[in-house]
Amino acid sequence: MSRFFANRLSATIPPALCGVLLVLLAAWNTNAGVRAATHNPRSGEHLTYASPVEMLFHPNQPRLYVLCQGSDEVRVLNAATYEEIRRIPVGHMPRGFSLSHDAGRIFVANSWDDTVSVIDTHLLKVVATWQVRGEPSSAIEDREGKHLFVANRVSNDIAVLDAQTGVEEKRLAAGRGASYMTPSPDHNRLYVTHVYPNPTREPTTNGNRNAPQSEITVIDATRAVVAERIPLANIAHGFHVAFSRDGRLGVAAQLHPKNLVPLAHLEHAGAFADTLTLFGADVGKPVEIPLDELERYAARPFGVAIAPDKSSLYVSSGGSEIVTVMNVPRMLAFAHTHSGPNVQNLAASARYVTTRIPVGRDPRGLTFTLDGSKLLVANRLDDTISVIDVHTKRVIKTVLLNSPAQISVLRHGEQTFYTARYSFQGQIGCANCHIDSTFDGLTWDLEPDGFGRDIVDNRLLEDIRGTEPYKWNGGNPNLPTECGARTEMYFWRSETYDDLTLTDLVVYVRSLPLRPNRWRQPDSLLTAIQERGKALFSRPTDKFGKPISEANRCNYCHSGAKGTSQKSFDVGTGKATDNSGVLDTPQLANIALTAPYLHDGSARTLEEIWTVFNSEDKHGRTNDLTKDELNDLIEYLRTR
Repeated sequence: MSRFFANRLSATIPPALCGVLLVLLAAWNTNAGVRAATHNPRSGEHLTYASPVEMLFHPNQPRLYVLCQGSDEVRVLNAATYEEIRRIPVGHMPRGFSLSHDAGRIFVANSWDDTVSVIDTHLLKVVATWQVRGEPSSAIEDREGKHLFVANRVSNDIAVLDAQTGVEEKRLAAGRGASYMTPSPDHNRLYVTHVYPNPTREPTTNGNRNAPQSEITVIDATRAVVAERIPLANIAHGFHVAFSRDGRLGVAAQLHPKNLVPLAHLEHAGAFADTLTLFGADVGKPVEIPLDELERYAARPFGVAIAPDKSSLYVSSGGSEIVTVMNVPRMLAFAHTHSGPNVQNLAASARYVTTRIPVGRDPRGLTFTLDGSKLLVANRLDDTISVIDVHTKRVIKTVLLNSPAQISVLRHGEQTFYTARYSFQGQIGCANCHIDSTFDGLTWDLEPDGFGRDIVDNRLLEDIRGTEPYKWNGGNPNLPTECGARTEMYFWRSETYDDLTLTDLVVYVRSLPLRPNRWRQPDSLLTAIQERGKALFSRPTDKFGKPISEANRCNYCHSGAKGTSQKSFDVGTGKATDNSGVLDTPQLANIALTAPYLHDGSARTLEEIWTVFNSEDKHGRTNDLTKDELNDLIEYLRTR
């Protein structure tokens, strides 16, 4: 194990500190017992965890289906004893699943290989695999069995497939990061939430400082058209929706960031509000209500479930590792008398929250047993299912899924990344700003640079190993600096990680892979358009034969396999809010996904980098390009 850590620490930690940490690790290896490296270089052994994210009961058979994201499978359990019956392999990184209307099939959305696995519930095996490009994240069939609707996180749309053949018929425009889809009780409508905020509509010169906006995209399942878009003002990230059985109350779990003010003093109301949006006939106009209260937070609400008798509402919170229980009549009474804004009211939730139930690490999906007497919670990061008695509001059983007993380095690092327990009063964690270990599509005003100074765009975490230094000003030479003392002081507002926990966190962040690039050809060859763009990316002369200085060519700063020279430059495009024009060169990996752009997020699209913010040709020579040529350049960049 020491060799495992030495290989990883030497590239990220100064030699003196590395030596100290290795001494600590030697002692840790002797005493820990249950911890193990994810990869043993000698045996080639890997530890694979189930990582359950969603569950559903079969209505006619005594079976519980558990969607396991880490092991790429659906596990079938006995619905009464929770004993494992079978494991069904599916595609890579499954994110959502649902039963067909006749319960004869299960549709599994496999987000990283762009497929839907079709499982026969009688044969308990995959009988078809359908291609759906765009990072499918959930899939639901209409009640006639005619169409299958698939929400796609990367293409920001809903694919409409023939539910019998998987042939795609059309796509419906959704919001950004379309991910979680819930049918109304009558299945006439589907409600889609989005994990990233929609682009702002108005360009600004001082950065993307408009309040985030999201939506619930409502689909008429009978006609396969978008029927409505419910606006969610100030919301950046939406997750699950639930409905009461009578269909009169809808509830959406969401994150409300406070990114328009300096991210300072977590003890003064924090950086995020954890909220719900209530909508439907019981509410009238949608109302946002908070889950947080003073000194008690519900970090990163995700799953939502309404009791069959409509008495209670349950919300899982991944960062806080709890399920919040709310009294529905009191909640509706508050909504009727407090139309908002309610986000800053930390006394509000005491009116309707009845208890907070501790569960496992990173709780995600919720589901009731068929008789409504128990609520099950999928705890993603400890491979368990918490069984809650709805009468006593207590966990009465913890189901252990068959997984490795050891907590590996990567697993502990991931647990550290997703929990909020290290921050002041448990308000936020790394995953608040890096949704699903990626990014959040927002810009922030961070305190160390001065209030109102150095507005920064949040960058993607995927494949950041070997892109040092970090921060837009290049001020952090490595990840232990980025994730350690700086995070404790300016984000968590507390002394947090011990050296070993920090090491595990760094190993996890450095291990994050790139998701598949949807703009590349399967054979990695470039199309003719992309080849033309590549030539423009590295061209030595402009269209008029005038030489382009080496320092003003795209490939000078954005060199290397990851599109960064790992150096900082002042190209003369700084803003009035910047303390310095010297900026770190960002990597280009999956740049198509990470709008807004530029260091302060002022460019809403890749096009705006040059059409709006490069009038003097300081950020590359581009003003001689036609629109088609600029499109060629952008198509090439999307393949990086």
